[in-house]
Amino acid sequence: MYVHSSGKLFNKPHLHFLTSPDLCVCACLCCADWMPTLWSECFEEMLDEELGSSDQWAFHFNYGLTETLTKEERRRRWRVYSHCANGQFQCGECSKTWPSARVVVVFRYRLWDETGRGTVLMRPFGQACRRCREEFELPGFSKNEVEEALLRLFVKMRKNCYGEEEEEEEEEGSEGSEKVWKRPHEKAL
Repeated sequence: MYVHSSGKLFNKPHLHFLTSPDLCVCACLCCADWMPTLWSECFEEMLDEELGSSDQWAFHFNYGLTETLTKEERRRRWRVYSHCANGQFQCGECSKTWPSARVVVVFRYRLWDETGRGTVLMRPFGQACRRCREEFELPGFSKNEVEEALLRLFVKMRKNCYGEEEEEEEEEGSEGSEKVWKRPHEKAL
């Protein structure tokens, strides 16, 4: 039995690419597990600093969310933010693991003006194993990826719920310019 620095146990030694002692980035089994608590805890940790509001926000998961709002949802001031992240998957059938630079995560959010409470709903989209093609597996993410996705969500929330202007992103050296695609994305999966 082997122990990763995060405390997770696994049977076989795996390659670990570390950017800090506690951050597993790429090719390890621990990152392939879907961990909702990582998202919830990061959201709570970042909320006050990123929004700077006395409003109370709740963070929930809804695995049936889509990127499309109904007319009624738009009328009720729901907003959608879709984020593309780096993630890791593991097939539940054959245990194959694979990375993906195109993991779609959808957020819906709304501030209830009259109560000062807000709600964020989140859904990670899964991928199917190329070998088995059985079920869609949910992705695992590094803490760094979760924080990046939430930072971008908070920018959208500040703009759409509090009327702040979005900051211009630097063209040189932005996150998106560093991504290198190894092979084409397989839409069929």
